[in-house]
Amino acid sequence: MRAPSGYLLAARYRLLEPVGRGGMGTVWRAHDELLDRHVAVKEVRLPAVLDEELRAELCARTEREGRATAMVAHPSVITVFDVVTEDDRPWIVMELLQARSLEQLVQQNGPLHPRQAAEIGRQILGALRAVHAKGILHRDVKPSNVLVTEDRAVLTDFGLAALEGDVSITQAGIVLGSAGYIAPERVLGSKASPAGDLWSLGATLYTAVEGRGLHGRRTAAAALAALTSGEPIPMTKAGPLAPVLDALLRIDPQTRLDSVRASLMLARVAAGGSAEEPLAARRPVRSPAAPPTPAFARRSTHRGLHRAEPVAVTVPAPRQERKAGEGVHRKRVEARPVPSAYARFKTTVIKLCLPRRFWPRELRKRG
Repeated sequence: MRAPSGYLLAARYRLLEPVGRGGMGTVWRAHDELLDRHVAVKEVRLPAVLDEELRAELCARTEREGRATAMVAHPSVITVFDVVTEDDRPWIVMELLQARSLEQLVQQNGPLHPRQAAEIGRQILGALRAVHAKGILHRDVKPSNVLVTEDRAVLTDFGLAALEGDVSITQAGIVLGSAGYIAPERVLGSKASPAGDLWSLGATLYTAVEGRGLHGRRTAAAALAALTSGEPIPMTKAGPLAPVLDALLRIDPQTRLDSVRASLMLARVAAGGSAEEPLAARRPVRSPAAPPTPAFARRSTHRGLHRAEPVAVTVPAPRQERKAGEGVHRKRVEARPVPSAYARFKTTVIKLCLPRRFWPRELRKRG
């Protein structure tokens, strides 16, 4: 049952009007009466097939995931202020942005330019990498959950981040998410993973740049059947973004594009380049030049065909004897006389009995 307008949540947040609705809940514009500010409140609606014990478990899990998401400091991740459990369901309090969703942007302005879509994808991918580093999976990346402001793109609606990956949900046979944006492996019953969020990002960017959903199918099963049929993904407006989308939308998550390379390729397209543009080539290291070969050591390239012309070789003049004192820069070292036995005995006694500072000058120089 949806809460009515004017409902006071947790004796603090007054629900004013809904700003968005989805299959898993409603987003309200609300007023925080304690801090006197406007916020966004996500009312999460759990599936009716869940029993009371599982609902309570999922509410507790939502609170833990909400607090973990609040610790992610990233400009493209929606700021979570609070998580409240009331009326047997979780409520997520977030920042309220003056923005349009990517879905609204495409509906109102038509398909986006590949560079603009690549820049939005680059920022959203940065948000996914930040939450993945915290062990959180979004599981519901789609155009309506991407908010676009004048200067940034923000990933919002982490309501499903706490509602999947649990054994009990898998056993219940429930696949949570939006049709057309659920990764193929999740439709087939595999466990959610970061690669699944990357596939959903690829499907979101496909909708943004092509202006329609993947394969034009309205259900996840129909989209999966089209993908597994082997038909190429139709791309008429993707332009330089096509290689990125093709790599993100691969069925096998093992061969899917990873987040690091996807970020690099999206940044290249957003900057006006090509996704497959190679990295700057390293400058070759120049080896030291070989000394020139003397003329007399060179052999004719036509050896054996004809006799080469004689090469004039300049023979240096014989060296004259050096005059006495010419070119001598060092003083001649005179040989020291061999000390007598008495002198050696006296030196030994001085070294043993007297400190070094009382030794004779000549003895101190010799050490």
